[in-house]
Amino acid sequence: MGKGTTLAIEVRPEAREPVFLALARTIVQEIERGRLKPGDPLPGTRALSRTLKLNRNTVDAAYHELAMQGWLVTEPSRGTFVATDLPDMAMHPQPVRPAGKQTTPVRTAERVLLRLSDGSPDVRLVPTTAFAQAFRRALASAAFTSAGTYGDPRGNSKLRDALSSYLRDERGLTAAASEILVTRGSQMALFLAASAVADPGSLIAVERPGYPLAWSAFRAAGADVLGVPVDAGGINVDALEKIARTNGRLRAIYVTPHHQYPTTVTMGVARRLRLLDVARRFGLVIIEDDYDNEYRFDGRPILPLAARAESDLPIIYLGSLSKLLAPGIRLGYAVAPPQILIQMADRREALDRQGDLPLEHALADLVEDGTIKRHARKARRVYHARRDLMARLLRERLSEDAQFALPAGGLAIWLRLNDGLSAETWAASAAKLGLSVMPGIHFDLETVKPAEAFRLGFAGLDEHELTRAIDIFERSKPSR
Repeated sequence: MGKGTTLAIEVRPEAREPVFLALARTIVQEIERGRLKPGDPLPGTRALSRTLKLNRNTVDAAYHELAMQGWLVTEPSRGTFVATDLPDMAMHPQPVRPAGKQTTPVRTAERVLLRLSDGSPDVRLVPTTAFAQAFRRALASAAFTSAGTYGDPRGNSKLRDALSSYLRDERGLTAAASEILVTRGSQMALFLAASAVADPGSLIAVERPGYPLAWSAFRAAGADVLGVPVDAGGINVDALEKIARTNGRLRAIYVTPHHQYPTTVTMGVARRLRLLDVARRFGLVIIEDDYDNEYRFDGRPILPLAARAESDLPIIYLGSLSKLLAPGIRLGYAVAPPQILIQMADRREALDRQGDLPLEHALADLVEDGTIKRHARKARRVYHARRDLMARLLRERLSEDAQFALPAGGLAIWLRLNDGLSAETWAASAAKLGLSVMPGIHFDLETVKPAEAFRLGFAGLDEHELTRAIDIFERSKPSR
């Protein structure tokens, strides 16, 4: 199949199957029967939508779904191709399936069909029409077309103004636009925060189990990381205080108090106040990662540490629009005291002179016109239902093998295995059946005695997909 040619296929949704999933299933069938071979280019979304008389967003969603599953790969400026690491199905033809029956794609061993991620949002919920319109307006705006110099390394002023109002209204956080730094995702913000507060060789305390990419960012900035145990109330502040008393290299503490990553527990008020007190007495900077604040399902919203702290306690507050929209939209932000923010902006300018101005301008429009808030409300309802569905399925099918506490919010469940079961062995068994799950060893600083647990993200899968994923998960359970 050469570039620019069409793909003649017939798309027939089954039962209540969404059209984009029917298209994805049809493309998989064409790969399985050898018509599409590894490395073959696919038509562009616009061309295929015209050929099939489908909405372009439907084709785009199908391509994205298959890329997530590993069937397709997308190369910038080149197009979309069948993954090159697939076997040539023409050499191994698939058995013919009876017409009219459900056709679940069959992959070779270790090929992932479904992914219970660590808590990624569902990109199918993104308000793509509003986003595309805002992006087009941004590209046509005078601020973009007439700009002859690089912009502010802190980010687009319109977006920083919009975030200032958003954080005040939604999180009780008073931050002027001048105190906000926009970054390409939260990972950059983590690196810049560590660069600003920790000298090479100094220590940053982190939660254990915790967020491995934060540890990588801190190490890349020259800091060492030291784990502090997490219990049912979040980070153990007594253990943190003991470290602060005995280790003069400690400069900062990194925490995820709203929904601890990965265990999902919420830090209570008493422990929050105790953490603020320890940080103040020992001169520690708090790096607060509030990565999924919008997703609170039960109880009242809990204000960030940064909204409670006195002005003399330095807190770097990190947030992300990637968790709210999609991982591919790389936009995070940091709120910090002026002197720290200046250092972060200086380091950011050395790495990346400015951000993506059209993207930042477009998101500013979506924040200002209420699109982001409306999307958050819709996503919250959807994810709440998915949380409850996964919880019910886990109780019904795996209550004798594992336990969990229903999280008040967030996009994942922390499933703790009973004695005698290995999370790594279970994950390997699930992979052979086409399901990707993340065992506890991924979240521990040490691999000697990792938590025998799974972080099971429920947000990215719909009701049918979640049910199928838990079915595979149950079938893949290894014997004790």
